[in-house]
Amino acid sequence: MTKQEVAARIVQTGIVPVVRASSADQALAAAEAVCAGGVPIVEVAMTVPGALEVIAKLAKTVGREVLLGAGTVLNAASARRCIDAGAQFLISPGFDLETVTFAAGQGVLMIAGALTPTEVITAWNAGSDLVKVFPCGNVGGPNYIKALRAPLPDIPLVPTGGVNLSTAADFIRAGAAALGIGGELISAAALKAGNTLAITETARKYVAIVREARGGVAAAAK
Repeated sequence: MTKQEVAARIVQTGIVPVVRASSADQALAAAEAVCAGGVPIVEVAMTVPGALEVIAKLAKTVGREVLLGAGTVLNAASARRCIDAGAQFLISPGFDLETVTFAAGQGVLMIAGALTPTEVITAWNAGSDLVKVFPCGNVGGPNYIKALRAPLPDIPLVPTGGVNLSTAADFIRAGAAALGIGGELISAAALKAGNTLAITETARKYVAIVREARGGVAAAAK
């Protein structure tokens, strides 16, 4: 899958679930659960114990059905290891030029983190394919995305932090290209209890919210 195809799937789906699990088995269960709910994408955070092994296992088991990404990628060396393990996109909480440049050279989609307008512009100009706005919930949430979009309408923003069932629609209406969602989608308690059905149902709710919000935006634009 090309970088352009990866970007298209992320934007089309509108949701990037962040997997923070304590084992490869839990991560696999989370990936299968969100996929069953209509979200064929997972981002495995590098803070997960054995994250690279988790990505490699997911690549072998659900790699054809689920778009696999690595999150909390802090440098180019980590980026290389993630790609070698099977990651199809990379996400960082902040901006690191070497990492963005490396990803571009490998033809792998990069979503660099930023917060301020200057950081967003810097990440975009450096070659980040989308820009993660983090921690978005702490600086105004949907209103902050709306404010950024006014002068920067061509930069696809992925707010992360503060996205939940109550705010997701507002983020989409504010102009978010996709939503980064962690524990509000993949509940640690549900994973621990083996209640993957709850995760699947939550994923379906987010899919419906994104679809409805986008429909409203499109109707308003006519």
